[in-house]
Amino acid sequence: MPRYTAPTKDMQFILHDVLNVVDQPIPGYDELEADFTSAVLEEAGKLTSEVLAPLNVVGDTEGCSLENGVVRTPTGFKAAFEQVKEGGWPGLDMPEQYGGQNMPYVIGTAVGEMFSSSNMAFTMYQGLTHGAASAILAHGSEAQKDTYLPKMVACDWTGTMNLTEPHCGTDLGLMRTKAEPQDDGSYKITGQKIFISAGEHDMSDNIIHLVLAKISGAPEGIKGVSLFIVPKFMVNDDGSLGERNAVAVGKIEEKMGIHGNSTCVMNYDGAAGFLLGEEHKGMRAMFTMMNEARLGVGMQGMSQAEVAYQNALDYAKDRLQGRDVTGTKNPDGPADPLIVHPDIRRSLMDQKSFAEGARAFILWGSTLIDAAHRGKDEDADGLVSLLTPVIKGFLTDQGFDMTIKAQQVYGGHGYIEEWGMSQFARDARIAMIYEGANGVQALDLVGRKLAQDGGKHVMAFFDLVKSFIKENAGQDADFDAQFLDPLKAASKDLQAAGMYFMQNGMKNPNNALAGSHDFMHMFGHVCLGLMWARMGKAAKLALESGASDVAFLESKLHTGRYYMARQLPATALHLSRIQTGADTVMALEAANF
Repeated sequence: MPRYTAPTKDMQFILHDVLNVVDQPIPGYDELEADFTSAVLEEAGKLTSEVLAPLNVVGDTEGCSLENGVVRTPTGFKAAFEQVKEGGWPGLDMPEQYGGQNMPYVIGTAVGEMFSSSNMAFTMYQGLTHGAASAILAHGSEAQKDTYLPKMVACDWTGTMNLTEPHCGTDLGLMRTKAEPQDDGSYKITGQKIFISAGEHDMSDNIIHLVLAKISGAPEGIKGVSLFIVPKFMVNDDGSLGERNAVAVGKIEEKMGIHGNSTCVMNYDGAAGFLLGEEHKGMRAMFTMMNEARLGVGMQGMSQAEVAYQNALDYAKDRLQGRDVTGTKNPDGPADPLIVHPDIRRSLMDQKSFAEGARAFILWGSTLIDAAHRGKDEDADGLVSLLTPVIKGFLTDQGFDMTIKAQQVYGGHGYIEEWGMSQFARDARIAMIYEGANGVQALDLVGRKLAQDGGKHVMAFFDLVKSFIKENAGQDADFDAQFLDPLKAASKDLQAAGMYFMQNGMKNPNNALAGSHDFMHMFGHVCLGLMWARMGKAAKLALESGASDVAFLESKLHTGRYYMARQLPATALHLSRIQTGADTVMALEAANF
């Protein structure tokens, strides 16, 4: 059975040596002392490795079942959910007013990675609840917050997001779900939603659905969409549960992965719903949930790469196969371990350098969210808005690729279910699709985010990279050559791609959109390059100051050098593709495909 060990040491290094969280001028960060964050992360690590990870394969093999309108979750899930609730983990970064612990989002993100690596399908139940609660917190009335948030923060009640319909996915303006106003101020919601994760299950007393629908007479298209709170059970004035609402699960989807999560078709047959936020402003309210979810999905891509890597590394060290071409390394055995072979090392280094770079990227992005929400920093808000499609799209594309690389280390055994590598690949695959497919993320990045606020935020990103290089150049020739020079070259490639879009995208928008996928990946590589340069600097300074964990720090430098030398140059290939424009992409007539 696969195993999982929480990478708490690496998280501590990023939080304290790289991001210097205690010194950041963000409310609440002064309390993030190393001893405190270590205690939180170690406790989460114990729960995830000992309780949740063993249930991962159970969820995959058993899946969920629908019995008389109730979804039964896999063996052990309900008991584990109670342990998670008792530990207060669902409300880690939620307001104390509603029962949360009010920790910064960055701590919730670090803990969330462990939960997702250990059992992605299980973690989605609380993750979706967190997103729904965040939407109510941002857009709900005081009465709505008081009614729903205490129970949702505790995960006594869970939450969902209901967007997709059978005939419309990304184009939500086509939705048909209707909301009919009632005399008491409520609405009757009628329609069908599909792909609803955690839409029905047996682990909570109530499920609070957030449902997009169109009020009768609303404007056409996306401008006519509103968001509604639709509880599974009605909530009485005293907070107790009342009668069952007219919402029911139609079926559970048979999926490629995340079998332990109940992905449902939900039928609304005149269900009572309550407007969340303003009429016809549903997408604005839902995007509070979706942006958080997209960051969480990016983290899912990285988390599956991390756990797959851990197991591939174990296998590469144990499996005897062939002899080292430079000389026998295991003279007492019939063969040397796989890890001696350069191609296996290449694969493992691809995985390791991605996972550690992506972790730093996500935690840095989380500090930007904290700066925006806790510190009311509009520049941080703009920057993380720019980076959200990169975090979601690049990290899930790459995360899936890394699970495949990890599976490949096993050879034929990687294709056999009992080894567990298939599950990591199958679970990671959905992250490239849901919360906005990655092609849509790339279009959003190039079509909307680059030009947002007059290009202010992308220019701020370039200035951030340029400033880091300028501040650290000339102090160490090796560091310049190994970290700063590759970062500078990659950043120039990214700027050249942006310039190409400006010069060619106006006269033919397809010239920009045809290169959007390459641009998203180029941007992702530059972000990880920046993270590796920052981590390389931190490791170098720690070694120079006499830090005791020499092996960890030297490994960090070796891994960073690998990424800068072997992965970051991909920006040149992406730029070359972008500069070919749309002609070859669009030349073939649709009928001739």
